[in-house]
Amino acid sequence: MKAVLGIDVGGSTTKIVGFDENKNLIEPMFVRGSDQITSIYGAFGKFTAENGLALSDIKGIKVTGVGASFLEKGIYSLKCQKVSEFKSIGRGGLYLSGLDRALITSLGTGSACVYADSDGSIEYLGGTGIGGGTLMGLSRLILGMDNVKHIYELAEEGDLNRVDLKIKHITKKGDFSAMQPELTVANFGKLSDLAEKGDLALGILNMVFEAVGTTAKFAARTKGLKDIVLIGNLTNIPQAKRLFEGIGEMLDVNFIIPEHSQFGTVIGAALSNG
Repeated sequence: MKAVLGIDVGGSTTKIVGFDENKNLIEPMFVRGSDQITSIYGAFGKFTAENGLALSDIKGIKVTGVGASFLEKGIYSLKCQKVSEFKSIGRGGLYLSGLDRALITSLGTGSACVYADSDGSIEYLGGTGIGGGTLMGLSRLILGMDNVKHIYELAEEGDLNRVDLKIKHITKKGDFSAMQPELTVANFGKLSDLAEKGDLALGILNMVFEAVGTTAKFAARTKGLKDIVLIGNLTNIPQAKRLFEGIGEMLDVNFIIPEHSQFGTVIGAALSNG
């Protein structure tokens, strides 16, 4: 089997994916390491071993991410081609969603909004510093936790009515005019003395997702779009789909979290022609 690989090098996590000669996706995977070099070679070794790939089976390697410079000399005897992260986000989002045109939002440490069209047009429209880094920093400060699995498990017990101030809390029942009752007026603006850690955890998640969702909405509006494809690690959080569905209803946009959304950027890199 001949394959083209994509590698997305983060701080200490490397994502890797491949496409065979028939353009079939080879199951993506990621590997954590104590440093970027360990992570890169660990991911490459694991991926090739599990898929029965020899070095001679690899037709090309496309790399992206903040740690792509570590691969300037290639991997073993194989050269690596660097791909723009924004182009990777755009191509990966369209591929995973099956759409011809969309706003792709990558939820990483911060969040980036990229317009992508099947005609090859890809444009970075901006973003926000709010993302996974915000989630982890606030959770460490407020909850004393920095394990994302523990945070979202705790959030399962949460109730936003003990944390967020919504339209329904400040408007007479039945008199919401054009404003939806569940629309957030102020994140953490109704913080109750009775709020428990689960409520706080859910409040942090919701604040991050609402901020990213609103930023994406404004970016999509500049292109006349309502389809917003979400990719990146934060889309793997169990509450993401439910919370973004609610945010989408309030903002009148369609948030899409496709299968393999966590690997959107690396898939886009593998599909890149340059």
